[in-house]
Amino acid sequence: MQEKIEELRRRQADTYLGGGADKQDKQHQSGRLTARERVAALVDAGSFAEVGLFATHRATMFEMAGKTLAADGVVTGAASIGGRLVHLASQDFTVAGGSAGEVHSIKVADIMQASLRSGSPFVFINDSGGARVQEGIASLSGYGKVFHANVLLSGAVPQISLICGPCAGGAAYSPALTDFIIQTRQAQMFITGPQVIKQVTGETVTAEELGGPDAHMVHSGVIHFIADDDHHAIALCHKLLSFLPANNLEDPPRTEGDPSVEPNPALEAILPEESKQGYDVRAVIESVVDFGDFFEVQAGHAMNIVVGFARVCGNAVGIVANQPLVLAGALDINASSKAARFIRFCNAFNIPLVTFVDVPGFMPGIEQEYGGIIRHGAKLLFAYSSATVPKITVILRKSYGGAYLAMCAKDLDADRVFAWPTAEIAVMGAEGAAEIVFRKEINAADDPAQRRAELIKDYRDTFSNPYVAAEQRLVDAVIEPADTRRHIAQALEYLSIKRVPRPHKKHGLIPL
Repeated sequence: MQEKIEELRRRQADTYLGGGADKQDKQHQSGRLTARERVAALVDAGSFAEVGLFATHRATMFEMAGKTLAADGVVTGAASIGGRLVHLASQDFTVAGGSAGEVHSIKVADIMQASLRSGSPFVFINDSGGARVQEGIASLSGYGKVFHANVLLSGAVPQISLICGPCAGGAAYSPALTDFIIQTRQAQMFITGPQVIKQVTGETVTAEELGGPDAHMVHSGVIHFIADDDHHAIALCHKLLSFLPANNLEDPPRTEGDPSVEPNPALEAILPEESKQGYDVRAVIESVVDFGDFFEVQAGHAMNIVVGFARVCGNAVGIVANQPLVLAGALDINASSKAARFIRFCNAFNIPLVTFVDVPGFMPGIEQEYGGIIRHGAKLLFAYSSATVPKITVILRKSYGGAYLAMCAKDLDADRVFAWPTAEIAVMGAEGAAEIVFRKEINAADDPAQRRAELIKDYRDTFSNPYVAAEQRLVDAVIEPADTRRHIAQALEYLSIKRVPRPHKKHGLIPL
């Protein structure tokens, strides 16, 4: 028996070394942790139970026969994070560059199925050179199994991808199918690399310019968080998981939070006196949520809208807010898609939505129209309308036209709509409306400029306030800014047992 145990320990030790000490040293020199070091840093100490330690490939061609690849280049198993069950996979770049072969991908897909069966989040740490070309189509088949599992898990358990090294070719589509992507500054992600692009299109670009985290945050909108290194990525993952339920049948975890709902006079000083002047809506958010702690998602993408997680009296909420500092907070293509995706995630996992509105309308322009602002803006309408979680809207200042509806108006089934006294709710701004409604009267006046100014003031006094909407029951209450937190907290409590029946169907058809 002792000899058998010694053999087991030797085999385990050999496999734990991955591709060998020299390759692990090289991994460290590049500023990256090894696959197993990432797992150890991510999970609670002593909680990791590995599955498939001795799994190996079945390839025999191209000198693969008899070749040993430790754990077939990926560490998989279950563990706890903050005492809560998770399943995970961590690719090992020291083993054949973390390349994904058939067995490698089957291991990942199997642990994803275990995640689904147990109703626990799945975390995938990516660090791979791509498909294992020696295995040919079998490696592609493995990718297909992972993609299919991603879709089965979608909306049932949270999926988080950490991109901690290369993630190229078909491998990039698995993270794209997950809910959140955290990319480190040591990582690149792309479908076709710089060399292929140069050969095919003649364009010259570096790997960092093409697939670095800034490119995917600012331009493509593929990723949700940028991490300085592996440790930072793991810290972001921990914080993200703290807001999320284990699965779609549970409520988000509730913390003790900040029970105080006392008035906050600081909110009265945030809006500028000039209605066309910008301000940072995050100052409003941080003045309302527990301890000013707002975990922003996709902070560098479509910055004219702000989304993220926070807590109100210990209850997790998803925040959506127009950002007047950028494009005056107008909704464009990217902002609409960014917000719609976040809303649909929150709805899938029972996270109430709090929306702060200061929107002058949808962004005008030929580029926006040709790019499909109608289609993309409709995503936002669809996302809010189909959401059955508690929906609370606070109109801070401007709320004009179709954008008024798109930011979760009462007619999109908002449960509570509050408005500050500064709210301007109208079809359009007073200046534009006066030009349409009173054009003949202005042109016929002895002093058109003076008459125009008078009529603009009349229109603004009539419609650019919250009271007409309140009279028509499109605003539930006009509230003092200082009391915003109390009203939101109270609404969340009253709506905590909300249930909404829906027509029986497979799914709605969002305008993708």
